[in-house]
Amino acid sequence: MPSGTYTPYPRYKDSGVEWLGDVPEGWEVKRLRFISRINPLASELQDFSPEDEVSFVPMECVCEYGGLRLEQTKPMDEIGSGYTYFRDGDVVFAKITPCFENGKGTLAEGLVNGVAFGTTELHVIRPDDTLEKRFLFYLTICDNFRKIGESEMYGAGGQKRVPTDFVQNFPVPLPPLPEQAAIAAFLDRETARLDALVARKRRLIELLQEKRAAVISHAVTRGLDPAAPIKDSGVDWLGEVPAHWEVKRLAYLAEMSGGMTPDKSNETFWEGDIPWLTPKDMKRPVIDDTEDKITHVALTATGIKLYDAGHVFIVVRGMILAHTFPVCINSVETTVNQDVKALNVLRYFIPQYFAFMLQGIDKALLALVEEAAHGTRCLRTEVWHDFYVAFPDKDEQLKIVSELEKHITRIDALITKINTAITTLQEYRTALITAAVTGKIDVREEGAC
Repeated sequence: MPSGTYTPYPRYKDSGVEWLGDVPEGWEVKRLRFISRINPLASELQDFSPEDEVSFVPMECVCEYGGLRLEQTKPMDEIGSGYTYFRDGDVVFAKITPCFENGKGTLAEGLVNGVAFGTTELHVIRPDDTLEKRFLFYLTICDNFRKIGESEMYGAGGQKRVPTDFVQNFPVPLPPLPEQAAIAAFLDRETARLDALVARKRRLIELLQEKRAAVISHAVTRGLDPAAPIKDSGVDWLGEVPAHWEVKRLAYLAEMSGGMTPDKSNETFWEGDIPWLTPKDMKRPVIDDTEDKITHVALTATGIKLYDAGHVFIVVRGMILAHTFPVCINSVETTVNQDVKALNVLRYFIPQYFAFMLQGIDKALLALVEEAAHGTRCLRTEVWHDFYVAFPDKDEQLKIVSELEKHITRIDALITKINTAITTLQEYRTALITAAVTGKIDVREEGAC
C-alpha cells in the first residue's frame, strides 16, 4: 500500500475472494460479465454506410497504461471480419504476451465516428450503467488484474494469450457509482502528476544521452587536443580532421562477416548456453549475455560462426536503422543472426576505439541506410565498404578511449540513478492505483478536490 497521508476506510468486510481480502462496507463484488459486455460484436453497427470512416488501431498504436494513437482510418467497406470492434467508452487491452504484461490498454475516446476496429489481439470491455468507465480502466491496469491474468494465459512461447473466461469471471470490487467516479478522478489527478514527473526525468535522460553522444562524436572526429593542426579530409561529410590522422575506406579497416537463424522448429537447437546476438540485445555497449541462446547441436549442424570476445557488432537490417545505429562489443563468445554483422578490426585499430568511432559518426552511417523489401531498412555491404573515416594511431586511440570511458562512466551513472527514480515512481503509481480500486485506501474526499 502506498505510504503517505492516505488512510483506510473506517469499516471493512470479507470480500469472499482470496486475493482481494477485505473490502470496504458498502462495496459489492461482482464478476465482470454481470456488469459489462465482453468483446461485443460489430453486427450492432446497422446504421453505418460502407463509405463511413472509422478509426483503425494496430497494436503499435495501443499505448501502455493508457492512450491510443489515432493515426489511421478506414472506410467500413474495407473492414473485414478479422479485426476487433470497439467504440468510445469501451476499455480495451492487449491479450497477447508480452503486450498484456507490459500494460498495453486504454479507455477508448475520440474515435472517428465513435467507432474503431483494431488488432485481433485485443479484449474489449463495455461497462454497463453500474460501472464507471474510468474506474474500470484503472481496474484493468492494477497489479491484481495484470498478475492474475498473466498466470492464466494459455499457449506456447510468444503466443500466450489471456483467455476470455478470465475477463468474464474476474471479480470486481464495486463501490457505489459516485464513489467510483471519485476514485477515478483522484487517480486521474495523481497519475497525471506522477506521469509529469516521469516525463521530466526522461527528458533529463535525453539531454544526458545527447551530451554523451556529443562527447563521443567530438573525440573521434577532432581528437583531444584542440590546438592540433587540421587538414581537409577530402571527404564531404568529414570536413576537416587532425592533420596527423589517416583517412581510409572501411573496407580496409575491418573484416565483415555474419550469422544466421537456426531452425526455430528444431527444439534441439535452442535453450542452450551459447549466446545468439540479435538487434534486440544491442541496447548495451558491451554484450556479456543474450536473450536467446543456441545449443552445441545447432553450432555443429548449421555451421553458424562463433565469434571470440573483442569483435565489434553492428545492425545492418531492421526498422531500428530508421533512427538508431546500434554498435556493441562482445566480452564473451557469441553467434549472431542475419541482421547483425561482426567486424574484426585490422591492424589500424583497437576494438574499443573502433566501436566508439562508429557511435560517434552514427548520423553519417544512418544516411547510408536504404529502404529494403517490405519497408524495412538495410545497410548494404558494398556501401559500408566504400565509406571513408578518419582515425589516429593506436597510441592516440588508447588515450581517447581512456578519456571517453571516464566521461561516459559519469554520464551513465547519472542516467542509471534517474532510471532508478523513474522505476520507483512507476511502482508507486501502480501501487496507488491498486490500493485505490481495491479499497485499501480511502480517497473519496481526495477525489472531490
